[in-house]
Amino acid sequence: MDNMKGYLTVLMLSVIFMISTYYHRIPGKEAGPRYWNISTDTITPLENNKIFVISAYYDGRESRRVRVLTVIKGEDVTELYCRFYCLNGSKSVPVKATIEVHSKWFDFHYGPADVICPMPYCHSHHISIHWSDIENTSHIPMFEIKNLQPQPFSATFTVCISTMFGKQENVLQFIQTMEMYRLLGAQKVVIYKNGCSKAIGQVLDYYVSEGIVEIVPWPIDKYLRTSDAWYPSMNPENQIGYYGQIAALSDCLYRNMYKSRYVTFNDMDEIILPRLHKTWDAMMDTLEKDYPDTAVYLIENHYYPNTITVPDFETAFPKSVPGINILQVIHYEPERPNTYNNHKMIVNPRKVIQISVHSASKTYRPSVDVPNHIVGLHHCRTPVTPNLPQTSLIKDTTIWKYNSSLITNVNTVLRQLNYH
Repeated sequence: MDNMKGYLTVLMLSVIFMISTYYHRIPGKEAGPRYWNISTDTITPLENNKIFVISAYYDGRESRRVRVLTVIKGEDVTELYCRFYCLNGSKSVPVKATIEVHSKWFDFHYGPADVICPMPYCHSHHISIHWSDIENTSHIPMFEIKNLQPQPFSATFTVCISTMFGKQENVLQFIQTMEMYRLLGAQKVVIYKNGCSKAIGQVLDYYVSEGIVEIVPWPIDKYLRTSDAWYPSMNPENQIGYYGQIAALSDCLYRNMYKSRYVTFNDMDEIILPRLHKTWDAMMDTLEKDYPDTAVYLIENHYYPNTITVPDFETAFPKSVPGINILQVIHYEPERPNTYNNHKMIVNPRKVIQISVHSASKTYRPSVDVPNHIVGLHHCRTPVTPNLPQTSLIKDTTIWKYNSSLITNVNTVLRQLNYH
């Protein structure tokens, strides 16, 4: 017995020594992992506030490299270095980066850029970014390299909702949209949250507890003057457009690249609505046969003015719940002449390199405009052309295919939230 106790004591001391040695060894001039400045924030400013790091993802589709998603001040950032922290030795390895600026900044001073870092031949789980090749990086934030070990898909469809901000109280439409996503086949909805009303916050909490919603904090207005407009001419003092929407979409793309078979990009007042099929799954089976080896399926937008409603389903939900009943919004505006009609997307994320709001700016495979008779975007919002008479609108009752299930499911949620 005494020999066994002695053996266990020696073994325990050995383990403690090994752990202590690992956490206190110095790679180059850096402290060990225990003391590294590892950032867990969604948006991390570097010292000069000209670079904001969102996240770092391994991207082995072309070569062994890490893609660091950033927001930069374009004219001031021309050279960057990556530093990898090797696990199997006592060193960190600097590498000169390539900066791939996204094509659509809408003329703001700050916008998204991918910092491409070729991986050295060492095992590294963390990376840092700096504008010079310095050796002492103990004061610089480090970032976990994600997607190093892709797992089997946990979802067939993930919905990316970018930059939720403001204090809207449209609870009913929000819940209806979430339940439509579920009926159509989404297993996960990722929301980049800057702010919301208390009522919407309670709905978000419910869906988080259900395992449907993933909230990504998005405090970009803590660092930059943000705009809810598309162009700086609308407010020249602002530094980045629409609460950094494209940077959030980019992160959602890479965050779900190996988690979800498809990713959809649309706003909270939009539903990608199949016309020939009942679910996204059935629709995509058809689209993949009709358009093989496609990266991006573009869905044509239609504006359904929420000021034009029909009496159908007026009493389907409690009067106490605030917001628009989308089952009553079944007319959309015709296309405006000489005006580009925007699209939203369903993508194969593994075939996309850079994403924008209405298209993918860089892909490995082509995009396709899906015909309107197959699917359309039900965009329920204030009218774009307010003076159009109802007789000029196009009636579309596609959403009524789901009315029975939608009413049941929404009322179940409203009871959980104590709306009567």
